[in-house]
Amino acid sequence: MKQIIVIIAIVGLSIISASAQEGCLNKESLKKLDASWEKAQLELNFDYVESILAEDFIWVHNHANTIDNKSAVLERIRRYINSNNKSTKSRISKDVKVIISGKTGIVSGITIIEKGSNLITYHFMRTYVEINGNCYLIANHTMAIPDKE
Repeated sequence: MKQIIVIIAIVGLSIISASAQEGCLNKESLKKLDASWEKAQLELNFDYVESILAEDFIWVHNHANTIDNKSAVLERIRRYINSNNKSTKSRISKDVKVIISGKTGIVSGITIIEKGSNLITYHFMRTYVEINGNCYLIANHTMAIPDKE
């Protein structure tokens, strides 16, 4: 009887350990998390953006034309909210790929942003890190893709 209890305990702990290790760093979870990042930017969801960004967050835009940290991103959202800037009508991601290594996940793909009557296409690469069982966006690199002539 004791052997059965020990076997059940070992199997139970193995299952718990395996699911704890998976946490937020799996392909489907990261794709959903990344989609929620896009949605939060579209909706100017300040609280969500603040909660998802790591303290050491960095965002490199177009050839390092602009480099933002967490404070700069939050300040921009605050300005857009205060000025009622809702010029972005949609943000659609496609060709999304995920790479996971240790406690780090990278999500890359294409985002098409509709601002007014303009469509702007960006390639993105975002890095998520798992800290204490939660995933945070620690780095974002976006590059505008020029229109084909």
